[in-house]
Amino acid sequence: MKIGYRTIKTAIGTPLAISIAQMLGLTNFLSAGILTLLCIQPSRKKSVLSAWHRFLACTIAILFSYVFFESLGYNTIVVGLAFALFIPVTVYLKISPGIATSSVIILNLYSLEKITLNFIVDEFLLIIVGVGTALLLNLYMPSLDNKLRRKQVDLEDNFQIILKEISLYICDNNKVWDGREIIRAEEILNEATNLVSLDRENHLLRSNHPYYDYFMMRKKQLELLKKMLPLVSRLPKTDTLSETISSFFTSLSEAVHPGNTASIYLAKLNELQDEFDQEELPSTREEFETRANLFRLLREIEDYLIIKQKFKNSDVSDNKSKNGGTDRTKA
Repeated sequence: MKIGYRTIKTAIGTPLAISIAQMLGLTNFLSAGILTLLCIQPSRKKSVLSAWHRFLACTIAILFSYVFFESLGYNTIVVGLAFALFIPVTVYLKISPGIATSSVIILNLYSLEKITLNFIVDEFLLIIVGVGTALLLNLYMPSLDNKLRRKQVDLEDNFQIILKEISLYICDNNKVWDGREIIRAEEILNEATNLVSLDRENHLLRSNHPYYDYFMMRKKQLELLKKMLPLVSRLPKTDTLSETISSFFTSLSEAVHPGNTASIYLAKLNELQDEFDQEELPSTREEFETRANLFRLLREIEDYLIIKQKFKNSDVSDNKSKNGGTDRTKA
């Protein structure tokens, strides 16, 4: 059983807030622990929003309590009337997450049967201690960079297998592959997208995320790979065109990389298209359909590479300088 950071923070923050409230001599010191427990969230952004919702809701709860109890009396009917109006107000103001904690404040004030300035100050101090403790604990959030990097590596490994299996299928009509890497790639993309969203919420002042564009780019590429599969299945298995396409997919499978050298493969693809243009025109319906599927496949491959090309600035010139004029073909 694994204990997460949120659990640890809750275990530390709740008794800490209660202890601080006791040290300050606050009456309902347990309420500080409840506020801390509810304000500890999985990200800094959610924690700040939760704290703001609860602080504002509790402030409105104190105002409602004073108006209703002091004017209509301290009885259960008035409590019901107060809640009947208070809850719609919090929903309207979009601070409904603060209903639970503010309800505790209302009941605290009801049990007092006499609202004084000192007790109102007492309640505000409870709110500050509970919310403040949670916010301080949530200043620390573990880095997700290592997890995101592992997702990136796992995704690229699956992309390599998918491209290699397509190449094998074109060559010898290999039907052993069950396509599990496509399913796994989709799972990795969903997991990575959730991690990116969480990490973005942990950086309140950063609008862009280094991994967001990368995983969105791979998601678009995966959709194109899925569209290629039915086209690949319709290609003949013995002619030179299929062998050339198979070789191209093999080359792509060996070049999956977070960098951008897609321009190299786009140039190779243009050469392939020129080569196919020089082939004799199809003479039968079957040959015509094969040629049509082939050109559709080339368009999908081109779109696949263009997506990568637009992802970031090209690395081709840098690779030339680093490797003595030889490009590392990574796509």
